[in-house]
Amino acid sequence: MRPLIVAAVLIAAAPALARDHAADVPPATPTGSPRTCLSLTSIEETLVRSDRVIDFRTIGRRLYRVTLPQRCPGLGSERRFGYATSIGQLCAQDLITVLYASGPMGGASCGLAPFHPVMLTR
Repeated sequence: MRPLIVAAVLIAAAPALARDHAADVPPATPTGSPRTCLSLTSIEETLVRSDRVIDFRTIGRRLYRVTLPQRCPGLGSERRFGYATSIGQLCAQDLITVLYASGPMGGASCGLAPFHPVMLTR
């Protein structure tokens, strides 16, 4: 039996005008231990903060911050990405691909990192 492959696209609501500056990333305070995966059904919103930082808002308004191990070119300006998974979860070892508003071609593919629960401090 072949596993069902679930493909999903998360598009951040923020405009694609932001630059990749540290000032664009709101400060956050850790609120617990990092998680390896988040259930796809629990993710309500993604907030791409820069080429390295993505915040995931989940059911219950919990916020998880992922700081990518390396800069993901185009992520901070496009503020949208896609991914494919077959397990119903988005995990630290998964790849995301930058999606461009100007066309169907994908951009850079970049590895995720652990999901750190945080609270924004500003």
